[in-house]
Amino acid sequence: MEGTCLCGAITVRVKDDELFSRRRGHICRCTNCKKTAGCAMATNLTIENEKIEIVGEENLKKFIDTKTLSGTPLARYFCSTCGNPIKSVTPLYEGKTVLKTGIFPQIPTPEWESFSLNRQKWELPLDGAVQYKTKSLGEKME
Repeated sequence: MEGTCLCGAITVRVKDDELFSRRRGHICRCTNCKKTAGCAMATNLTIENEKIEIVGEENLKKFIDTKTLSGTPLARYFCSTCGNPIKSVTPLYEGKTVLKTGIFPQIPTPEWESFSLNRQKWELPLDGAVQYKTKSLGEKME
């Protein structure tokens, strides 16, 4: 799978044979992810660092987000030219990167939804996805 930022300065390649053979990634509705995505939710793929290649990394700009709900600072990376979000890195997922899937033409079906309590009234839960009330892998919705 390969995707680019809006201006094409950054290309991200994912090499994972299971990307589309099983559910991968997640939807996040935390306040900060919604703001960086510019919509009601963000779609992300948390993946091992060795499975990704970023061409044009010198064009990435980093913002340290210290106002996370977990209290753990999160590094958010975006294209320094067009501002397109590319990835996030957190010590909570050591050895992994959270890719912003909006840069890819096709994305895997999400495995879970986090911050489901923040879902808009007009949104339906994603069929077959695990629903977490707040943080990923936390308390499940009933």
